[in-house]
Amino acid sequence: MHMFDGGFNMGGMHALWWLFWLMLVCIFLFYGWSRPSHQRRRTHDTPYEMLRRRLASGEVTPAQYEERKTLLDRDAAKTP
Repeated sequence: MHMFDGGFNMGGMHALWWLFWLMLVCIFLFYGWSRPSHQRRRTHDTPYEMLRRRLASGEVTPAQYEERKTLLDRDAAKTP
């Protein structure tokens, strides 16, 4: 028996590769479109917005918030 008997084995493998890539593309598209738009926007938040969100969620205390806000204000004043 030959390895490529009438092309049957190659055709089967070729079809599996197409199925693999099709599934990969579908997963990528579903993941990209299923994320809520507010999650995509978070990458464009300013440091102040991120700090406010961390205070609201309880990740930082009010004292830590004020300290970090002061640092941000100081750094913002230094930049031209």
